[in-house]
Amino acid sequence: MKKIAVLTSGGDAPGMNAAVRAAVRRAIYKGVQIFGVYNGYNGLISGNIKELTLGSVGDIIHRGGTMLFTARSDEFRTEEGRAKAVEQLKKHGIEGLIVIGGDGSFRGAQKLTQLGFPTIGVPGTIDNDIPCTDFTIGFDTALNTVVECIDKIRDTATSHERTYIVEVMGRDAGDLALWAGLAAGAESIIIPEADTDMKDILERLRSGHRRGKKHSIIIVAEGVGQASQFADVIKAETGWETRVTVLGHIQRGGSPTAFDRMLASRLGAAAVDLLLEGKADRMVGIKNNTIVDVDIDEALDQKHQLDLSIYQLARSLSI
Repeated sequence: MKKIAVLTSGGDAPGMNAAVRAAVRRAIYKGVQIFGVYNGYNGLISGNIKELTLGSVGDIIHRGGTMLFTARSDEFRTEEGRAKAVEQLKKHGIEGLIVIGGDGSFRGAQKLTQLGFPTIGVPGTIDNDIPCTDFTIGFDTALNTVVECIDKIRDTATSHERTYIVEVMGRDAGDLALWAGLAAGAESIIIPEADTDMKDILERLRSGHRRGKKHSIIIVAEGVGQASQFADVIKAETGWETRVTVLGHIQRGGSPTAFDRMLASRLGAAAVDLLLEGKADRMVGIKNNTIVDVDIDEALDQKHQLDLSIYQLARSLSI
């Protein structure tokens, strides 16, 4: 291959810029031209494609978000939209594409490969919900952001002797809530992968109250329900004053952690290597600190598995 391209799609995640930088510099190091597709699959369809140089990706490794921007594309979901995308790639002489994003982005990459265009997926999402990889780009940064916020919320929860319920992102995956809950010492963690036992949660709150505990923190993954709903139940059952904090999109922003910069750099470079080896329809990931690649079809067919031993550990430590 002499020309390849890279795009970011779906929700942004800290470290995407580091992955783009790695892909660009690895390609140039290998003597290959690389192009950036701006605004995700929408930009691919419209031909918003520009060649990237070493200078194009200078001073971005520490920046959150994505310099290529991102957007969701309804048109790309259609056969006509995908045909336009392939036409634009061929028009620019591009022979392979790297897609950085989550499962929806990977399904787009899968469709392009089915049309005969080689693609490689790089997992970038704060949800950490992509199978076949231990971590996704952005998860560690979002986790640290959530923990920092919970630590600050605990200060005011202690001062006012209140129960705080913190709602975090994660869509249908509870990784962010679980890891943050354990790291921040939450009294209860509510995630989609474990049954929610309100009687147990209420008993934990009452038990703490009986031994003189003045405040509590409960973490709720957005895929389970709204934090306000759980707050209403606790208020009704105990009469205690509760407060709700929805962290929202603050979890997606900020400078990526060293871990995310390392992960993104390794995965971005590996994606280029796979294309130059003539591989397609693959996803790069990390397993036991080793970079691996698997068939995208295999990754999309599997269900993300959360480590419930962490959930049990958190329960045992929050008595």
